[in-house]
Amino acid sequence: MNTPVNTFKQALRERRPQIGLWMGLASAYTAEICALAGFDWLVIDGEHAPNDLRSIQAQLQTLAAYPGSHPVARVPVGETSLIKQYLDLGAQNILVPMVDTADQAAQLVRAMRYPQDDGQGGIRGMGGARASRWGHYPDYFKRANDEVCLLVQAESREALHHLDEIAATPGVDGVFIGPSDLSASLGHVGNQAHPEVQAAIADAIARIRKAGKAPGILTPDETLAQHYLSLGAVFVAVGLDTQILMRQTTALAARFRAGASTTTPAKGGTY
Repeated sequence: MNTPVNTFKQALRERRPQIGLWMGLASAYTAEICALAGFDWLVIDGEHAPNDLRSIQAQLQTLAAYPGSHPVARVPVGETSLIKQYLDLGAQNILVPMVDTADQAAQLVRAMRYPQDDGQGGIRGMGGARASRWGHYPDYFKRANDEVCLLVQAESREALHHLDEIAATPGVDGVFIGPSDLSASLGHVGNQAHPEVQAAIADAIARIRKAGKAPGILTPDETLAQHYLSLGAVFVAVGLDTQILMRQTTALAARFRAGASTTTPAKGGTY
C-alpha cells in the first residue's frame, strides 16, 4: 500500500480545468452529496465555516470514498502548527487565506514539507497519523513532500503588488484570487463586479499563469465563471453549498406562498 499520487496537483500542473464547489455546511453528510454531484474539487472551509479538526477529519474520510472529487482544506490562518494538523489528518491540498508577500508564501512552503535534502528547508513535524494511514503507507515520509499541494490566496491590494513574487515562490502550486476580500481592499466593498476589480482579476490570472502556476477563483455567477476559465483560470469554484441551500429553499417557499395567496379554498371542504 503506497502513498497515493495527488492527481489534483497533477491537473493543476497540466493546466486542466478543475471545477469545484465551496462547502461551508461543516457536515460529512452533505459533503457526500456534493461528492456525488461530480465536482473535481471540494473546499472544506476552516476559515469562515464552523469546522474544527474532528469535522474536517470526518469530511476527509467521507470524500476518500469518492476519489474523483478532491478535497481542498482551507485553514483559518497560515499558522505552521495548524497546517501540520490538517496535513496529519490526511489533507493533501491546503488553501491558505490572506497571503500578501513572498516571504509569507515561502514560510507556508516550509510548513507543508518534512525536512529533507530537497533544498526547501521543510519544518513539518515528523508525525504522519492518518496521512500515512498510521504507517500503512511505508513510503509516506519520502513521498509526502511531492504529493502535498499548496494553494495561497491573493485577496488584497498588497498581495496584488507582490503577486509576481508570490506566484514565483518554489513550492506554491496555485494562487487563488479571493474576489470578495479583494474588492473590499480595492475600495469596492460588496461590489465584485466593479470594473476595477474585474480588471485586477484578469491581470492577476495572466500574471499567475506567466509564473507557471495555476490561477484559481470562486464565483457563483456561471457566466463570470466561464469568463474566468476563458482567461486561463484553472481551478474555479462555481458555487457554495450554503448559498445553494439558501437560494433554493427560499425560492421553493416563495413559490408556494405565492400559490397559497391566490388560491381560494372550496367551501365545505374537509381534507
